[in-house]
Amino acid sequence: MTPSRRQLLHLGASAAGLLASTAPTTAAPTEPLRAPRLKPGDTLGLVSPANATFEREPLKMAIESLQALGFQVKPGEFVTARRGPFAGTDAQRAADVNAMFADDRVAGVIAMTGGSGCNRIVDRLDYDLIRRRPKFFGGFSDLTSLVNAIQRQTGLVTFHSPVAGSEWNDYSVQSFRALVMNAEAAVLRNPVVKPVDDLIAREERISTLRGGKAQGRLVGGNLTVLASLAGTPYFPDCRGALLFLEDINEYIYRLDRCLSTLRLTGALGQLAGVVLGRFTKCEPGEGYGSLTLDEVFDDYFGPLNVPVYRGAAIGHIKRKMTVPVGAMAEMDADAGTIRLLQPAVT
Repeated sequence: MTPSRRQLLHLGASAAGLLASTAPTTAAPTEPLRAPRLKPGDTLGLVSPANATFEREPLKMAIESLQALGFQVKPGEFVTARRGPFAGTDAQRAADVNAMFADDRVAGVIAMTGGSGCNRIVDRLDYDLIRRRPKFFGGFSDLTSLVNAIQRQTGLVTFHSPVAGSEWNDYSVQSFRALVMNAEAAVLRNPVVKPVDDLIAREERISTLRGGKAQGRLVGGNLTVLASLAGTPYFPDCRGALLFLEDINEYIYRLDRCLSTLRLTGALGQLAGVVLGRFTKCEPGEGYGSLTLDEVFDDYFGPLNVPVYRGAAIGHIKRKMTVPVGAMAEMDADAGTIRLLQPAVT
């Protein structure tokens, strides 16, 4: 995802309100709907709801990665399609997602890549079908739209997880397997990286902005994509929730704008706690100066008086944890952990 693309996602509050008046308003059930766990030998449906994949080799490697995890792979009909930057038309991309949920031979659905385009199809998914046939659905980055929309509209626990085209290193694989395949009520924590030739560890650090523990449903993902859903029925219910956020390639003033949108909608004031992941290559823009990320986070999250920590292994990074959206959890801002209160799958 690029800054120029994200600028197109920053909708005004009035426009978001108009969308909300015409879109579905199905409320998610109080008790989360959980999909069956994935098992070795299961078939994963591979879809491209966002960017096109422009070369053959990345798709081949993504399929090999899923096979190495133990799955059979069913590529969507339009997974190699292209229209501009997108993997086919809006209708084609939505049709692939709906078809995978309709296919009884498919146990779960995973996105090929992020990029852009998911907001264009969020109102084209068959949420009644998804509710009737709950399955694993995972992805991150631009998939923030769909994992939160599906959870809000159906109550299904979805997954902010690596996409098929991600690097499936040991940490990422172990996190995915624990939550999605082993049905563990796991504790999510950063990988341990011991210093090789230094007095202190400089990688995978967490910092506590406000200490304490809090319980709630996990919601969130990419900040700019999430903010673009504000005012629509696809935006998560933040009442008593634990919000996790990450981003990449955004100037700090744009992150400030997105957080102000969440504050003005009342979402931030409803939270029980906040987990900040990695904000990769989020730097000051041109001009007279900029607030730092520290200052922006202090401004928006300090007044909430809820536990907040920063540096979780969530985002556009090499080693990323899988986070179940809609699952009940307890965060510990001093330890830098998220503990699931029940398995995210059955």
